[in-house]
Amino acid sequence: MTKILIIKLSAIGDVVQTLPALEAIKRAIPRSEIDWVVEEAAAGILENHPLISRLLLSRRKSWIRKLVRPATFLEGCRDISTFLSELRSVRYDIAVDFQGLLKSGILIGLSRSGRKIGFAGTRELSWLFLNERLPAYDPEKHAVERYLDVARHLGAIDPQPVCTLPIDRERRAMQERLAGAVKAGTRVVVINPMARWRTKLWQEEKFAVLADRLIAERNATVIFTGGAADREVIARIRGLMHGEALDWSDDTTLKELAALAERADRFITTDTGPMHLAAAAGGRVVALFGPTAPWRTGPCGAGHAVVRTHIGCSPCFSRSCSIGVRCMTDITVDDVLEAVSFQG
Repeated sequence: MTKILIIKLSAIGDVVQTLPALEAIKRAIPRSEIDWVVEEAAAGILENHPLISRLLLSRRKSWIRKLVRPATFLEGCRDISTFLSELRSVRYDIAVDFQGLLKSGILIGLSRSGRKIGFAGTRELSWLFLNERLPAYDPEKHAVERYLDVARHLGAIDPQPVCTLPIDRERRAMQERLAGAVKAGTRVVVINPMARWRTKLWQEEKFAVLADRLIAERNATVIFTGGAADREVIARIRGLMHGEALDWSDDTTLKELAALAERADRFITTDTGPMHLAAAAGGRVVALFGPTAPWRTGPCGAGHAVVRTHIGCSPCFSRSCSIGVRCMTDITVDDVLEAVSFQG
């Protein structure tokens, strides 16, 4: 039995984009047990995954909060010690750093593994912790394909950029929830309006107009999604609307969100983790892109639409902008509505 450790800590979208590599590695090495180290925010999508033998939870942010306070410093040290003992309790044949950052490099360095695999030239000198370095990856290649290159290195033949999410229970529950919430005969359109970067955001008033027009012109029931921190923004968007939309922000787990995306007629979103989750679940995604590159990190698979302005400075990959984020603000409601085709 080959024991394998995957280190992909964050964020939600990056973890989702690693799942095809997980499946490809398991097919290439069927007699294997695969453990995965992940941080709290993205752990929900991996819980009870049939291909993961053990999920190791890194509570890095919690540990840092404890370490900076004298009253909880020792507790933080104990928590870290417990986690590292768990990490080192298994002697792995293969460990893979899919993250390529110092935080993941330290973990692969501390792991008890014969082969420590990752890409050369990764950030924060994380490649120094590896003893088996793949050539530096092409940054213009889609992230899913980059991760599949690791699977190819481990023997995968013709790996596919698809995965199966373990959401059977959530799928049944979401069917019942939608039946009780959605007006009969209407299409279900999910709108996920938030993103971690300010430069990835679209105007709130445009989201409100878009939602109203989807209701009036496309016979849609609109459901807004997001986390607890997004509720205030979503409330403002709904307050600008003339029609009624549902607010399910902070009211779905990651797996429930995947089940919702799978059943929705369209999933409209900025470039963020839920975009990748929706695509992986088989949802039909309409993604608004500005400062980032859809060929690198766009929704993976067929049937999706990307809306962008093609302004000359995009993609700049910047979290700040001196010209008013025109790559996003110049996207019109009509642009998005044109992409929301219900044909096929």
